[in-house]
Amino acid sequence: MLLEAIEHRPKINWASALDKETIELRIRTKRSDMESVEVYAGDKYDWGRTKRYIPMRKLASDSLFDYWQAFAKPEYRRLRYAFALDDGRVKLWMTEQGFEPEEPADPNQFFDFPYLNPADIFTPPAWVKDAIFYQIFPERFANGDPSISPENVEEWGGEPRTDNFFGGDLQGVIDHLDYLEELGITAIYFTPVFEAPTNHKYDTRDYLKVDPHFGTNEKLKELVDRCHERGIRVLLDAVFNHAGRTFPAFVDCLEKGEASEYADWFHVREWPLDVKDGIPTYETFAFERNMPKFNTENPEVQDYLLKVARYWLEEVGIDGWRLDVANEVDHRFWRKFRDTVKEVNSDAYILGEVWHDSLMWLQGDQFDAVMNYPFTTAVLDFFVEQKLDAKGLTDAMGRLIAKFPTRVTEAAFNLLDSHDTPRLLTLCGDNKPLMKLAALVQLTFVGVPCIYYGDEVGLTGEQDPGCRKCMEWDTDKQDRELFDFYRTLIGMRRSSEALRTGSFRVLLAEPNSSVLAYSRYTEQEEFIIMVNNTNRPAALNLPVGTGVWINAWDGSTAQAPQGILGLEIEPYGFRVFKKAE
Repeated sequence: MLLEAIEHRPKINWASALDKETIELRIRTKRSDMESVEVYAGDKYDWGRTKRYIPMRKLASDSLFDYWQAFAKPEYRRLRYAFALDDGRVKLWMTEQGFEPEEPADPNQFFDFPYLNPADIFTPPAWVKDAIFYQIFPERFANGDPSISPENVEEWGGEPRTDNFFGGDLQGVIDHLDYLEELGITAIYFTPVFEAPTNHKYDTRDYLKVDPHFGTNEKLKELVDRCHERGIRVLLDAVFNHAGRTFPAFVDCLEKGEASEYADWFHVREWPLDVKDGIPTYETFAFERNMPKFNTENPEVQDYLLKVARYWLEEVGIDGWRLDVANEVDHRFWRKFRDTVKEVNSDAYILGEVWHDSLMWLQGDQFDAVMNYPFTTAVLDFFVEQKLDAKGLTDAMGRLIAKFPTRVTEAAFNLLDSHDTPRLLTLCGDNKPLMKLAALVQLTFVGVPCIYYGDEVGLTGEQDPGCRKCMEWDTDKQDRELFDFYRTLIGMRRSSEALRTGSFRVLLAEPNSSVLAYSRYTEQEEFIIMVNNTNRPAALNLPVGTGVWINAWDGSTAQAPQGILGLEIEPYGFRVFKKAE
């Protein structure tokens, strides 16, 4: 038993409230080191009557560790607990004070979950875990009202540049809601729609006004209402880290310098505002002179931005916010932001853009989720970059599952590409079967999938601006077979609790192999997903238990004699089986 590998702390992802009655407990041990782990738990004020052992199950594994999980339902919302660890040779108890060879008698030395306070429960909106998101870059989705297009608008479908316009607008989205409904989309994430001089709108001029080239505030409300009629939620992009150069408060600072009443709205190192040797004398996003960074510690800035957050929730009825460059804004502001948003609509989704370790934002006091770029990296490293073998991918998946409490994992925003990255098909070298495999994993893994507009019909594109090309609406030029693949997979996920919130179990993931199989399951149903990420046929013999398995794609059945499912998968092929009831 390797004691140095064992880890538990009575907080964050190791001990958390699942709901008003349940505490989720986890412990880490060396991989394949333990035969069993149990929680020894009870009420600190009534230990003798309430103490009991709770078996733990292996939640996930990575290259070094196993992660064990159990759920406790303390009668009085309090929990004292220790862990009983058994490696088949030695049994030890782990308390807050260390390891003991005999069952400890004094619970005062145990870990303590003092009280399950409802206010501390992490509660992302219930609808999110069931959602299928679709990201829309409004300027490039559809031109529904040419009368409001910019004067220099170019013909739809031309080559995207950082500075050109094609006239995409809100009416264009309204015109294609039937299309989104047919695909199976239940939520839309829009990149910024507020008034700004660029095509991407991340340099906001007016946070309380829809850009005139997109429409009006009333048109946005019409769009939101039309979406809601179809059961589609709407998420807007909040660019609160920085404003644009044409934002009136910044313009005032440019004109008046230190004498401006808005001088403290921004982080200024040196007046007058200037750029020296390519570096602005004021803080910006990524040294971009046209994106001055807000001072969100300033009460006036806070009041203004929180008014913006409240306005679009109350007046237009949006369903939440995606927060741009969220990790560069102070935590205290985000706590105030959450309080403001949830006061207006407790069911609103707060999604932060954080590319790296995000646990500090996911404690229930700031965001409901972040854009899950570690998931993106793991999937692309397996399918595209081939930096990971099957074991490496499932190790990465295991780390992701173990890193966060269950409710956080269920609400994680899983994407494979976006307006900030090359498109998925381009990343896959135009290998459509390979793209399908990546999408299959995205739509059958734990968390909330988001599809970047046009991926489902074969849109390609390199890094920005290439990834921001116009949506293809000519059905003769769309890849309809790829569309049907996405639609079928989305329908499968929407109809299956196991694929949305079920547990995850690895069935096959060997070192130096690119053949992968895993299960998503609940007590009521189970799916097996198999992928062959090679250019050769792959023969699989999976231990799946006895019973009949139904091919979820074509309805054919397969037997599993002696509990072994044997089959061959074509190069870059896949199978999805559901256990017959």
